[in-house]
Amino acid sequence: MAPSVTPTPQFTQLLSSTRRGARLARLLAVEQITQWGWPRDGECVEAAALVVAELAANAVTHGQLPGRSFRLSLELPQKTCLRIEVSDPRGESLPVLSPVADEGGRGLLIVDALAADWGVRPYPPSGKTIWAEIAAGRPDLVAGSVASPDDMLPSVCT
Repeated sequence: MAPSVTPTPQFTQLLSSTRRGARLARLLAVEQITQWGWPRDGECVEAAALVVAELAANAVTHGQLPGRSFRLSLELPQKTCLRIEVSDPRGESLPVLSPVADEGGRGLLIVDALAADWGVRPYPPSGKTIWAEIAAGRPDLVAGSVASPDDMLPSVCT
C-alpha cells in the first residue's frame, strides 16, 4: 500500500489592481492563515499581514496595467512556514531594495525585515512574482504545537 501524501495547503485569488484590491488581499490572507491554524493575534500573522499589504500595494502602485489584475498566492509547505506570492503583469518593473528609505519607498525594507527570505521571479508571459517566506520562530506561535526551550525552530523556511 502506498503511503498517503497530505496536500500542501494553498490559497490563490485574483484581485483588482486598486487600493481596495490591495486591502482585500491583506484581509483574505489573515483569514486564510488563521484557518490554517496560526493564531490571529500572533506575531507571525501580523508579520504576514504587513508583508502581504506591502507586496499588494507595490503590485497596485508599480505593477498595474489597465484591465489587468494581480494575484495573491499563499502556501503552507510546513506548519511553521508560510510562503506569500504576489504576481503582477509588469515584469519590466523589477523591485529594488533601496538602502535609503525615501518617501514611499519603505515597502521592501519592511518585507526584508519581516521575511525569513524573499525574492523575485518571472511570471509568464510578461509579469513578475515577488515572494516572501514567513517562518514561525517559536513553536508556541503555531496553534497545536507544544513549546519548550529545547524546541526552538530554525528562523528560515526550508
